[in-house]
Amino acid sequence: MNEGVNTTSDAALVFVYNADSGLFNAVADLAHKTFSPQTYQCNLCALTYSAFGMRASWKRFLETLNRPLEFLHADELQERYGISGVALPAVFRRAGERPELLLDADAINACRTMEDLQRLIRERMT
Repeated sequence: MNEGVNTTSDAALVFVYNADSGLFNAVADLAHKTFSPQTYQCNLCALTYSAFGMRASWKRFLETLNRPLEFLHADELQERYGISGVALPAVFRRAGERPELLLDADAINACRTMEDLQRLIRERMT
């Protein structure tokens, strides 16, 4: 563990995108995000990914969290945890078997920059 970094909780963070998994869905999402970004339905993806993959600054931020991280699509949330009916995107905290909502879609969608999202995650983790 890194000294001086807050590691009081080893609860995992589960990031859930408002998109389904699979190659076809990934291509469709990329096209939608590229050609019609104002109507793209996943602000979590829009803020943290470019057309070329995960943004370097987001990756660096995630590394500072010092906890397990999980990244899921909407269909995988239902499959893995049996959770449905939650507006997405969302971030959950998982300390046991069942994740608890940490950031809801409204909070994530209110973020205009990646820095806004990072600040919000840090605030909710404390």
